[in-house]
Amino acid sequence: MAKDIGLDSILQELGAFGKYNIVNYAILLFPVFLAGMYGSIYIFEAPDIDYRCKITQCEGLNNTSWLSNAIPKEKDVLSRCMKYKHIDNYNYSCSVDSFNTSITEVCEEYEYSDENSAVKDFDLGCQNWKRTLIGTVHNAGLFLSLPLTGYISDRFGRKFALSIASLMNGTFGFLRSFSTNYVMMLAFEFLEAGLGAGAYSTAFVLAMELVGPKGRVFGNTIINAVYVSGLMTLAALSWWLQSWRHLLRIIYIPAVFVISYIWILNESIRWLLSKGRTEEAIDILKKAAKMNKVQLSEEALTPLYELKKLNEDHESEKQKDDITSKVEEKTSNFVKVIRSSVMRKRLAICSFLWITCTFVYYGLSINSVSLGGNKYINFMLVAFAEIPANIVCFLVLDRFGRKKVLIITYVLSACLCIGLSFLPKDQKWLSLVLYLSGKFSITVSYSSVYIYVSEVFPTSVRQSLLAVCSSLGRVGSTLAPLTPLLTLYYHNLPAIFFGSMALAASLLVFTLPETINVALPDTIEEAEMISKRKHGSDNER
Repeated sequence: MAKDIGLDSILQELGAFGKYNIVNYAILLFPVFLAGMYGSIYIFEAPDIDYRCKITQCEGLNNTSWLSNAIPKEKDVLSRCMKYKHIDNYNYSCSVDSFNTSITEVCEEYEYSDENSAVKDFDLGCQNWKRTLIGTVHNAGLFLSLPLTGYISDRFGRKFALSIASLMNGTFGFLRSFSTNYVMMLAFEFLEAGLGAGAYSTAFVLAMELVGPKGRVFGNTIINAVYVSGLMTLAALSWWLQSWRHLLRIIYIPAVFVISYIWILNESIRWLLSKGRTEEAIDILKKAAKMNKVQLSEEALTPLYELKKLNEDHESEKQKDDITSKVEEKTSNFVKVIRSSVMRKRLAICSFLWITCTFVYYGLSINSVSLGGNKYINFMLVAFAEIPANIVCFLVLDRFGRKKVLIITYVLSACLCIGLSFLPKDQKWLSLVLYLSGKFSITVSYSSVYIYVSEVFPTSVRQSLLAVCSSLGRVGSTLAPLTPLLTLYYHNLPAIFFGSMALAASLLVFTLPETINVALPDTIEEAEMISKRKHGSDNER
């Protein structure tokens, strides 16, 4: 376990964003950009398209006037899933008398529009649950990938976990483009997300550990902006290609090359120190100093040399008890987390904050008034709306602190959600303003929670615990699509539900410590000590 060696003071001497930081950030931003596309790819794989019943007796006729004879109307449009019973005596006639309009039947075959979608390729007409299940399976894969990648990252290193996760993304995403049936597509959807979706969280942790306290918020803003650019690029490519198979091949092939990060990317200095690999950490710091053209003071490096000597002195003792140390290395950190009431409480609250963010974020999108016009442009505009929110996050987090920002944005989200539910239906422009404002505020909360969670957990288990919070947070995005069912009981219930969750989250933030300008804790003991700072919450003592 790494001791308090003042690593943040060393990083401060190196500079928040010198040449070394910029180069490494640029390398890390590539998988972040790809993650922006992969996280929402299922939306463009199986979009809902136009289709109708296939009427065998009438298909191929020059005109379509017979459609009203064969297919009933629902809400002034032709039914997609029902047809009138054809009278056998009329054989292949398509006149009014050829159909018994008093008897409707479920469609057996479908005629699809020229639009490209897995719905058409795998004949998913009138099986909407199968279409939406593609996204559900993708999100289900995250429950596996985030803790798995977190364990690999904390056990074997950040760059190894990032490289392997990206390789899994590229491999299974590319293979999915050749799916010959629905089940094959679902299997590769799960494998791609289940083994590769942790690439984003790994890149994020690497980036946060790369800079000192002053550079974290700015770095987080850059990461979010690049992620959003990935979302917008996904919509643009989908619009241009008009083929989900070609789209998959183009966006997933680049991920395979991230495997090269094992050789070209520098490992996290914090992770190396937490594993007792002090010499490697010193070498990287010297390399960084050379690239940034700064001279590290002997005072800053002395604790590292002392730690190196301490590790060498105990090397023989470690070798004698090798088996025991390996077992303890795997379990001791998590045992300490479980035993610590402070860490247990913090983990539970951070998980709830994450669930609230995903629940409200996706719930607002699903239950809001849908925007008319081009779906690709709309998707890009909604994604672009997150950039101002991230800029505001950058401006306020280091000025007002994490707690104040979280409390205010959660309360604002709650007010806007509940207020949205009471607007008259004819006030569309005002509803849009409130909707975008609610999306804006919850995006600030989401970005703040991501950086806050990375600051309250120790290096030895940081990504593992961040992965736990992120995995549990997916409960929110999984439940959000179900919230329209609440309108069956009361039409304002979904919005009230979102507001109540956000309000509860704001109250829980009061029980957490402030982390503004606090050095990242390397041990569980250091993480617990954050609560004892003067500006921290006394509730965690």
